[in-house]
Amino acid sequence: MQTLVICIDRDNDLGEKANVITPIIGREDNIDAAVKLATADPEDSDSNTIFGGVNVLDELLAKGLDAQIITFAGDKNVGVISDQKISSQLDAFLSENEITNAIFISDGAEDETLLPIVQSRIKIDSVKRIVVKQSANLESTYYILKNALNDPKISQTFFVPLGLAALIYAIFLLARYPEGAIIGISAAIGMYMLYRGFNLDQPFALLRERMKDSFYEGQMTFVTYTIAAILGVIATMIGAVTLWQYHITGGSWYYGIVTLITVFINVTIWWYVIAILFADIGKMVDQKISESFTIKEVSPALFIIAIGLLFWGASTYILSVSAFTGDTASNELSLQYFVYSVVGAILIALLGIKISMTSPSSEKLPKKGKGKTKK
Repeated sequence: MQTLVICIDRDNDLGEKANVITPIIGREDNIDAAVKLATADPEDSDSNTIFGGVNVLDELLAKGLDAQIITFAGDKNVGVISDQKISSQLDAFLSENEITNAIFISDGAEDETLLPIVQSRIKIDSVKRIVVKQSANLESTYYILKNALNDPKISQTFFVPLGLAALIYAIFLLARYPEGAIIGISAAIGMYMLYRGFNLDQPFALLRERMKDSFYEGQMTFVTYTIAAILGVIATMIGAVTLWQYHITGGSWYYGIVTLITVFINVTIWWYVIAILFADIGKMVDQKISESFTIKEVSPALFIIAIGLLFWGASTYILSVSAFTGDTASNELSLQYFVYSVVGAILIALLGIKISMTSPSSEKLPKKGKGKTKK
């Protein structure tokens, strides 16, 4: 039976700053890694965490207990990616060693978010938090603010909105349209707040990792995802230019906010649909190359086309009956378009449902006459 002293470096400062590969097993190796990290960045608390783990290990060994220390590191993209790396390292170690219990060493609440992950694999007897003692001079407000603003996590949250607002204001001043700066700044800050509020950091980090892997592995998804991103930017620019033209001619007070939003959807929907289809086709090509493709992979593409038909038909009909065109003669034709789009979307969706319900085993069944013949 062995007690494991676990130290966690969730944001991989050991790898980023000290070029140390984890997991780090054993007392001497952990001390060496902590010294390297403290030399590279004396203010990093992870080195103190390792030294705290070594201290706990020495106490256990002095009592005659069988103990070992190990340090796991995640990734600079703190969240799903870093936690998955730590989990895989822990699983690999536990599969090769018989560990009955563990002591968890942390330097704060961030590392302790890994507790449920560790507890799901091994019994935790104790949690020890390492608190660094500082002198009164270092605890001054200036020092705290200076170090906080040097932290990339805090500086990105604080400086990005301010820098974005200043940049937009400068652009509108150069364009001699200062009134539009309020609109641009409000839209940019609103989008940033939604981005942070919905915690989109993790999806974008996963997408970045996936793009990097597809690039180095020579997959088609890298090219098709790039094409999809370009088409998405083009669609957004087309919609923005169209809205700007109607804004300078009549303004939102004349057309109405709902009508302008419908215009944006109507002129961009097929661009977005084609962009998503490109990304999906690249995924299917890679699956075909790796021989893991099944006919069920076609279903999402059909559902995307069905949704595109619905949005296009609905937006076309709404624009025809609104004050946007003022042409009542086209109402009947646009209503037909809407009905056709609904019917077409339903048929395409039913086809997608039928394909998605296809049994994977039925695709691999041998054809009649290809089996063994009776004697």
